[in-house]
Amino acid sequence: MYLCGVNFESMVDGEGVRAVLFISGCLHDCPYCHSPQTHSFTFGKEINQELINEINREIIKRPYISGITLSGGDCMYSPIETLKFIKKLKIPHNNIWCYTGFTYEELLNNKNQFQLLKNINVLVDGKFDYSKRDISLAFRGSTNQRIIDVKESLKQDKIILYKKVE
Repeated sequence: MYLCGVNFESMVDGEGVRAVLFISGCLHDCPYCHSPQTHSFTFGKEINQELINEINREIIKRPYISGITLSGGDCMYSPIETLKFIKKLKIPHNNIWCYTGFTYEELLNNKNQFQLLKNINVLVDGKFDYSKRDISLAFRGSTNQRIIDVKESLKQDKIILYKKVE
């Protein structure tokens, strides 16, 4: 698995200051994607222990980080590898946001994707749809995308939207 890049101080990819990990690989091919370079599954650096150690050192240097965000590409194309990767990270407050072009319902029906989903706190789901683009939305680009409280949704067996975002 490859990592296209990291932003250790993002304030636009979830609540608070977040370390954003851009996972390589995506087949959604959304028109007007803002990160088309991330579509290749071999773009960037191969994830190994040295890179994991480097990421952990950078996270530790920033005690104000509120969590990590998985972006990309789309980590749900490599869910088992992503799960192994994040289990080696020092994740502040055990808080993980994840962006995916898959819908929550699709992830529930895929055994491997579901394994990763269970380890996420907040999911921004759905493909970016340029015809539904709205730059006033918090943490997403189009109105079809939802911000889902994963833990509460799994507990109640229905989609619960994340309440902190207007």
